Amino acid sequence: MPLRTPSDDDPSMNLTPMIDCVMLLVIFFMVGTKFADQERQYEINLPTVSDAQPLTSLPDEIVVNVRVDGATFIKGKLFAAEDLEADLKLAVKRYVDQVVIIRGDATGPYQHVMTTLSLCQRAGIRNIKLANKLQDSPSR
Repeated sequence: MPLRTPSDDDPSMNLTPMIDCVMLLVIFFMVGTKFADQERQYEINLPTVSDAQPLTSLPDEIVVNVRVDGATFIKGKLFAAEDLEADLKLAVKRYVDQVVIIRGDATGPYQHVMTTLSLCQRAGIRNIKLANKLQDSPSR
C-alpha cells in the first residue's frame, strides 16, 4: 500500500517579493523625477516698458474657395476681387507669414484659380497652398 503525504489544501502565494518590487519602483520614480522649482517663486522686481505689445497666437489659415463660376468665398462670405485683395493685405499686415489655402473646383476653369493666386501675390501672401483630394483607389 502506497504512502500518502499530506497535501496542502490551501495553496498560497507569497506576495512579499511583489510588494518589494513595487516599492522599489515607487522609490526609483520618486528619486528619478526632478521636482522643478517654479521660477516665479523668487521675488524679482520686473522692469516696465511702455511700448510692449501682448503676445498673440498664430492665426488660422485662410481658406479661399473658388467656385466653377469664379466666385470666391472665405468662411461662406462672397468676396469680389478687390475686396479679397484688401482682406488678404490686412491679414498680411497682421501676420507676415499668413497661410492661404486655395480650394478650386476641379470642373471649373483653371483661370479662376490663377486669378486668385495672382491676388494672393499682389497682397503679399508668401505661403500659398493648393488644396486637393486624394483619388479613391479602384475597388476590386
